[in-house]
Amino acid sequence: MQLTAPATRPTGARPTGIRDTDGMAVASFVLGLLGLLVLNVFLGPIAIVLATVALWRGTARRGRAFLGLGLGIADLLVLVAFMQADSTVSWSF
Repeated sequence: MQLTAPATRPTGARPTGIRDTDGMAVASFVLGLLGLLVLNVFLGPIAIVLATVALWRGTARRGRAFLGLGLGIADLLVLVAFMQADSTVSWSF
């Protein structure tokens, strides 16, 4: 009786860990871009963390991860700029 799956994988298939890091890089880019418009106090740090983890694990999409990291930092900078302009903790139009 075998309790684990066989160690073989289809030819040409990439390991799951690499696909996960590629997904993290793309998610950090999307969340960073979305964070420029809404919820930047939440989406900015999430984009930074996802991009950092994706880069640390060696993603194949390094450009997307760096863009996600830059956009996450930009989210926080936009938040700070609007907080300074309004003298409040959050910003609104």
